[in-house]
Amino acid sequence: MQKPTLIVALAALALPLLVTSASAGPIERACRQADGGNGAVCACIQQVADMTLRGADQRRAAKLMKDPDLAHDVWVSKRESDDEFWERYKVFGDQAGAYCGG
Repeated sequence: MQKPTLIVALAALALPLLVTSASAGPIERACRQADGGNGAVCACIQQVADMTLRGADQRRAAKLMKDPDLAHDVWVSKRESDDEFWERYKVFGDQAGAYCGG
């Protein structure tokens, strides 16, 4: 198992003890709004976001979940800050898929 994946898995085991469902973050809220997202999966994705993305990145990622055209704009942008965000966003997506995908 890769080291970042192991860290995510270990932290995810402890995180439910620290976080209540009443404190849904921006990713979880956006996930639930998108096509009536599954609550358990959305909570899992938020847990991964809490471990991999800063608050500002989480809010930005939530906007991308709500607006796919915006995601495309960030992806094709030539700004360095967008490229750096996109790399962090990809890592988050990969880890969320691995941990929450099944």
